[in-house]
Amino acid sequence: MASSSFRTPPCTCNTYDVFISFRGEDTRTRFTDHLCKALKDKSIRVFRDDSDLERGKTIWEELVKVIKTSRIAVIVFSKNYANSRWCLDELVVIMDCKSSTTRCKCNQTLEVVPIFYEVSPSDVREQKGNFAEVPPNFSEDTVKKWRKALTDCTFVGLPLGKDR
Repeated sequence: MASSSFRTPPCTCNTYDVFISFRGEDTRTRFTDHLCKALKDKSIRVFRDDSDLERGKTIWEELVKVIKTSRIAVIVFSKNYANSRWCLDELVVIMDCKSSTTRCKCNQTLEVVPIFYEVSPSDVREQKGNFAEVPPNFSEDTVKKWRKALTDCTFVGLPLGKDR
């Protein structure tokens, strides 16, 4: 895909064009595999944690680095997304990068594309259904950050699923 297809000019700081945040048990072998293949077929550099993490590196530090050096973050909200501390922590970093122009030397913010896979955008935004409960035994501050990120990231997205 030509760089002119993106809303912002290419950032020379970027390692990846797209970082995908997803709950593996919900979407890995269905939607996410197909999305990755379609993007890679268009020569878009895609990061997916189950195949692109460098062996021997600290997982969380690598994920944060990749999020900060990606142009676009695609968040695939699914039934069990909010049951994963990893997903929620990624979401907080993504939303912090979206609102920051200091994540890279080019001063570009991270573009965020939410996809609602068999979940309602209002369930995410209003934290209803499976999004009402977050993983237990975490500090109030951590849960507050997760809830704010869930609320903030539900701007216009793409609902996908059986009923949509």
